[in-house]
Amino acid sequence: MTTAAAITKPTVLFICQHNAGRSQLGAHLLDVVAPGEFVSTSAGLKPAAEINPVVAESLHELGADTSAARPRLVTEDDLADADVVVVMKPGLALPGPVAGRLVEWEFPNPEEWDLDGVRGMRDAVATQVRQLAADLTAAR
Repeated sequence: MTTAAAITKPTVLFICQHNAGRSQLGAHLLDVVAPGEFVSTSAGLKPAAEINPVVAESLHELGADTSAARPRLVTEDDLADADVVVVMKPGLALPGPVAGRLVEWEFPNPEEWDLDGVRGMRDAVATQVRQLAADLTAAR
């Protein structure tokens, strides 16, 4: 007999300050490296007006579709509903407790970076995302 828990995909929430760069990288890269395996989402503490266009371009190079990506505010419900919360900068003041597993990564804000700089960070985030996906898959 299959239970709902056995067929539910784990939700992974990526958080950064503006939800325009780092957290967008994390969420989209999870979709690229483990398509269909997880529900990936992202949010920020003070959302920007739009996703960083250089970050979007770097993701497009890997086949990620960011056309529907819009920065949004992280909520207490997001933190309660996520199986894993990845903060892309340690020490962020979240709006409530994290119900699932909390993971802290440290990546700089690519707000003013050129494409070459973002590519380097994108690839570093991808390495972390691959490891996270492998760990979560092994834990199932």
